[in-house]
Amino acid sequence: MFILSAFADEISPDPREQIAVLKACNIRHIEFRSIYVTNVLMLSDAQIQEFKKLLDGEGFGLSAIGSPVGKYPIDQPLEPQLDKLKRAIELCGVFGTPNIRVFSFYPPADKAFDGNWAPYREEVIRRMGVLADMAQKAGVKLFHENEHKIFGDEPTRVADLMRSVNNPALRCAYDAANWVYCGYDPVQGWELTKQYVEHFHIKDWKGTGEQSHTGCLAGFGGGRIEVSIRDAVQSGYHGFATMEPHLRGGGPTGGITGADLFPVAVEAFRKILHACGGQEG
Repeated sequence: MFILSAFADEISPDPREQIAVLKACNIRHIEFRSIYVTNVLMLSDAQIQEFKKLLDGEGFGLSAIGSPVGKYPIDQPLEPQLDKLKRAIELCGVFGTPNIRVFSFYPPADKAFDGNWAPYREEVIRRMGVLADMAQKAGVKLFHENEHKIFGDEPTRVADLMRSVNNPALRCAYDAANWVYCGYDPVQGWELTKQYVEHFHIKDWKGTGEQSHTGCLAGFGGGRIEVSIRDAVQSGYHGFATMEPHLRGGGPTGGITGADLFPVAVEAFRKILHACGGQEG
């Protein structure tokens, strides 16, 4: 059973426009990354309460707090990230979601990086273990996204991370498009990490690396989304599939799709989901 959600800030910075478009798409969940061009963890308590009131009034819930925790150099002090995670955990309580999206750290900030993560692997594992322990004690779950330039932007490293931390409070958010962007086979990425996947981000991608700047409709890129969705359906998956199309661009802090194209992206994914025998819940 797939519950559709959305990074609604791809529609508009205005939460009321976000909700209007999602209602028209028959989606009632949001992965809360930002409103008013302000990251969720930087919003004031008053802004949080205003948004919560709006969600409650419209019958919306959250699939996760779309935090940037872990988008941070591995050689910098960990404490600021712990503070961010504490805030994200607080917001889980406010919004009634047990889920937080996280990442597994950027390379060192103060030196050139040649792509060799081996000298930093142990510290990545340690830090992710600290974050997972915090989450477990708080009764929440962290979903690691396979994002460009972090430790976990390569399938074998993601599998290594999950095995090594070995905490049920840390699981994977599977993003096929990010494997394509990073130059990896998304089917291999799925096979190596699927035992840890409990969350989906839905976008597709054409091209590899910096020369490609936008996503495409699900099924029109190299993400082979139907492979993971069909396998998840057959395995009895029950969880969220969060739309993150990036049809007009994307970067480290989010993406842009627009109110006009977002419904098109939703229907493209629904076509794949239904063709794979999946049901919406």
